[in-house]
Amino acid sequence: MTDTTETEVKLHYPDLVGMQTRLEAAGAELIVPRVFERNVRYENAEKTLSPRGIVLRLREDNHVRLTYKEGGKLEDGVVSRFEAEVEVSDFGVMQTILGKLGYAPYLIYEKYRMTYMLDGAEVVLDEMPYGNFIEIEGDKDTIERVMTRLGLQGARRYTQSYIVLFQIVKARLGLTCHDLTFANFEGVDVPESAFA
Repeated sequence: MTDTTETEVKLHYPDLVGMQTRLEAAGAELIVPRVFERNVRYENAEKTLSPRGIVLRLREDNHVRLTYKEGGKLEDGVVSRFEAEVEVSDFGVMQTILGKLGYAPYLIYEKYRMTYMLDGAEVVLDEMPYGNFIEIEGDKDTIERVMTRLGLQGARRYTQSYIVLFQIVKARLGLTCHDLTFANFEGVDVPESAFA
């Protein structure tokens, strides 16, 4: 059976350029260069997809993919969920087609990400619309060793997802935007205290 346990630490870290220098000096291997990720979830006019567990998503990073997922079924402790995904050649054209079919964007989530490997841990540098973060994934001992090696042992750890942090920031700063996009955070100063 495949291990499905994910162990990671998330840190707010404004100076990603400095961390990139530290990683390279430590001999980290760049696995994925800086890439823009954009996910758009769609709903129909009646907003009936999400309540039924249906996801219609257009994702763009190094590729563009359209994904459809149905709600899961539980049988003998096993969840089965239909999922179909197809690669498409043009994000904008696919958006237009979805709009013509009656689907509208429901939630947008953006970031830039670089991925490194160091001492058996995956270290990602995430530029989020509301600030920069580092995620380190591996077993607990490896995470602690890599944090010490990178001088991060005193950094504050966050257990919330980026979307939950988005909701916290919105509430603390009185923001009304619906999507986690760079455009929505343009000119907005987000101090680290807004994540607490």
